[in-house]
Amino acid sequence: MQDLTTLLLAWYDKHGRQMPWRFRGKAPDPYPVWVSEIMLQQTTVATVYDYFLRWMEKFPTLKSLADAPLDDVLHAWQGLGYYTRAKKMHECAKVLIEKYNGQFPCVREELLKLPGIGPYTASSICAFAFNLPETVVDGNVIRVIARLYGLMQEVDKDTIYPMACQLTSKTHSADYASAIMD
Repeated sequence: MQDLTTLLLAWYDKHGRQMPWRFRGKAPDPYPVWVSEIMLQQTTVATVYDYFLRWMEKFPTLKSLADAPLDDVLHAWQGLGYYTRAKKMHECAKVLIEKYNGQFPCVREELLKLPGIGPYTASSICAFAFNLPETVVDGNVIRVIARLYGLMQEVDKDTIYPMACQLTSKTHSADYASAIMD
């Protein structure tokens, strides 16, 4: 299966979608990765694209988000729904500034301690922002892995996860995660 990983990385190198929050390899700053991952929960890339650009214009840094009044944060989130995500982002930004010196931890277990960051988001931040060999499984990955293994029955994340782990690149995790999602 590792040959498949190599083929997928080569495909991504030529055909991967360009997005304002996506970087080749390790991200220069985890903040836009985190923002995009929270925004992309329960919605599509097409919906998030313009929201992300406006968000980054209004809150270009973690500190600017932490310092912003909650009403400004909620107003910028307007239209994305699930306002709890925006509230948790604001709370998380404050915690990161106050307790982590404005730095995102690169350890999954530490990320899970932060407000609004669950297992999927923690794995995503580790993979996309720090290029760590974390397996990221979303709906697209479930469909791809199910097809690869010829699974005809409906499967869930827990069934797919061990199979997806076998494919996750140990050295190009960020690009691999983007490739399999594309």
